[in-house]
Amino acid sequence: MSEPTVERAGPQDAGEILTVQRAAYVAEAQLYGDPFISPLVESAEQLRRVLSGDAVVLKAVLDGRLVGAVRAQFSEHTCLVGRLVVVPDLQGRGIGRRLLAAMEDEVTGRADACVLFTGHLSEANLRLSRRAGYTETHRERVAAHLTFVHMRKPLVPAGTV
Repeated sequence: MSEPTVERAGPQDAGEILTVQRAAYVAEAQLYGDPFISPLVESAEQLRRVLSGDAVVLKAVLDGRLVGAVRAQFSEHTCLVGRLVVVPDLQGRGIGRRLLAAMEDEVTGRADACVLFTGHLSEANLRLSRRAGYTETHRERVAAHLTFVHMRKPLVPAGTV
């Protein structure tokens, strides 16, 4: 398999990103028994607004196919990472790790740390985050069937280590 390129996404990518997002989150919805999780009910118009705003959205493209995406929004000096998605047929091949690293590189200097959350049963997501250097800060029970695991990673600008 050739390597995907990671680049900025724009409003014109909303449809493809939404398709990948929905395909990627079906397994999460099944895991938690909840077909109404926010990534599955987000509209194309909502995503276009995100892509037109000050969020940083990156996409992974492989042989002309959009195969993954990740978003970052900002709260003061913290980057809120969300919607890290990879098409189901290519999961486990490093695309998510590559997107996350590219996002961290993109926001270093603008943010002091990245934070994210995932569900407590989402072992692959937890494993990816831990391998990328994120550590658990706390857990938040949001429903009888779901606890969010919140994680954080400090960002160190290149050359300051």
